[in-house]
Amino acid sequence: MNRTNILTAALAILLAAAIVGTVVIVVFPQPGESFTELYLLGPEGKASNYPTNLTVNQTANVTVGVVNHENTNADYTLVATLANKTINTTSFSLANNQTWQNAISFMPTQRGVGQKMQFDLYKAGTASVYRSVYLYLSVT
Repeated sequence: MNRTNILTAALAILLAAAIVGTVVIVVFPQPGESFTELYLLGPEGKASNYPTNLTVNQTANVTVGVVNHENTNADYTLVATLANKTINTTSFSLANNQTWQNAISFMPTQRGVGQKMQFDLYKAGTASVYRSVYLYLSVT
């Protein structure tokens, strides 16, 4: 065998290995990182114009959204608190890549700057907060 034949055989083997590797990656992809999205939308359904400047007893609305990217079905509980008082608790289940949205109304009952409207998401089977989003309110 001459040098050209050896080099051709080596390149053919490398090409075959590259094709097999590509096929394995395409047929058996690795799952991505598992996580859950938690987000807030303002009254217009956009991530803007959140109701942060309110008056006492004024009702405000936001939409809370959750998207399951856990690569499995998941059970969640969402707890909404205003000034450390629970105002809403909702439990729900999501299939992988499924989205849940829910409008939540709240009404501050006392004046003050920096009142925290918080949304804590818990995954079933855990006692600690899994995800959290919040707004700081200025109430006159």
